[in-house]
Amino acid sequence: MMNADWQACLRAQGARIDGNSVRDFGDPEGELIAARDATIAAPLTRLALIECAGPDAQTFLHNQLTSDVNHLAESAAQHAAWCSPKGRMLASFVLFRRGADYLALLSDDLAEFILERLRIYVLRSKVTLADRRADCGIIGVSGPRAAAALQNAGLEAPSAALATAGFADGSVIRLDERRYIVAAAADAAARLWRELSAAAAPAGAPVWQWLDVAAGVPWIAEATREAFVPQMTGLDRIGGVSFHKGCYPGQEIVARARYLGKVKRHLYRVHAAGPVAAGAAVFPAGAPDQPCGQIAAAAAAPGGGYDALAVILEDAVGQGELRTTQADGGGVGLSNIVPVAG
Repeated sequence: MMNADWQACLRAQGARIDGNSVRDFGDPEGELIAARDATIAAPLTRLALIECAGPDAQTFLHNQLTSDVNHLAESAAQHAAWCSPKGRMLASFVLFRRGADYLALLSDDLAEFILERLRIYVLRSKVTLADRRADCGIIGVSGPRAAAALQNAGLEAPSAALATAGFADGSVIRLDERRYIVAAAADAAARLWRELSAAAAPAGAPVWQWLDVAAGVPWIAEATREAFVPQMTGLDRIGGVSFHKGCYPGQEIVARARYLGKVKRHLYRVHAAGPVAAGAAVFPAGAPDQPCGQIAAAAAAPGGGYDALAVILEDAVGQGELRTTQADGGGVGLSNIVPVAG
């Protein structure tokens, strides 16, 4: 549900758009190489923004999400998830504040479902939940000169990971050493895009997906909804789970997995020679009926093939070739299987 003016701005700059996603700016392979070696700007059209406002917003979110919302500073962001009663992630977020209001970035294909489900739990809380996709634009900036590109557009570059900087029309969130997200009102996003892309090579949304994979951070999407407990994806490793707060949906199971050491599936980076996609099963070669894992995120890689994040049973790693399913029903072998560092 991309804003029409934002979409028109991107098309005028050469974006090739499929449905709600900016596929590329005419050179998908070159854009991937630029993401690896240089500084890029990408419209993050696969992300949505939802808002939680009202006097009870903090308490409401603290009681629903895995993270410690009560201690989220106005100049900070945090990873978080919302779980089912069985402790399986329904969605993952980057949560940040604008004054007293809370904003959450999440996979676009989950926005309507999550809003509908969250509203069930509002009850008497003084909280308003809103879908901000139609009136905002989200831009990712990455690379060695990302901070300079932001400054070229008149934006402050936060100095630390998961720090934020507000401006009149939105916020800048620093994800890590090289990556930033700008969430702005749609009309401001169009102006900012022109200024950012003057200092950073334009790239499509799939390029940012590869950067997420390289960073070891999978977004829960429709294909992986309810597939993983938070520790399987390393959400606790990046501060997205608090083990010192009160109850939230699935809290007992998430805590038990930590204190009893029952999580036997962990996050790995893998490479595949052919296309793979989130949600695909991972299995030992020759035993497609015995899945031992699942692809959590995948993207075309610079230089060819696909890089992915996969949640795999630790006992299966190193015991022989692992393969994953493809959309056409075939399979492709996985190589370079490396645990995402904790």
